Amino acid sequence: MSLRDRIEDAPDAALEQALKNFRSSVHAWSEAAYSRPRTAVSVVRHRSWRLAASCALGCALVAGSVTGVVHERHHRQEMAMAAARAAEHERQVAAERARVEDEDLLATVDSDVSREVPSALEPLAQLMVEDEAKVSNTSK
Repeated sequence: MSLRDRIEDAPDAALEQALKNFRSSVHAWSEAAYSRPRTAVSVVRHRSWRLAASCALGCALVAGSVTGVVHERHHRQEMAMAAARAAEHERQVAAERARVEDEDLLATVDSDVSREVPSALEPLAQLMVEDEAKVSNTSK
């Protein structure tokens, strides 16, 4: 072989050596990657645990919100019913007062009507009673 052939073969030999080294490195890396323990399963389990926890927390939040709304609505209904009962009680008390006032007024009217002579004419009625008494005494 001539010097020229050696110079021309030298880059090919160097290139072949570099490719062989690269190939062995890739094979070594691939074998190491395949032989190491897999962590994908533990990551998936960890993430699925987070997913389940976040779903449970979300459900608890929704349930709490719904419970709060239902409780608030129930409270408002109770307050409305209590106000209605109080208004009904006030109406009954007012009706009872009106009935008592009406009875008092009727009793006053009855007492005024039951008198033989109105109070303004009382002195005149007494004079008449005295006159009747004199007439009856003279006729005896």
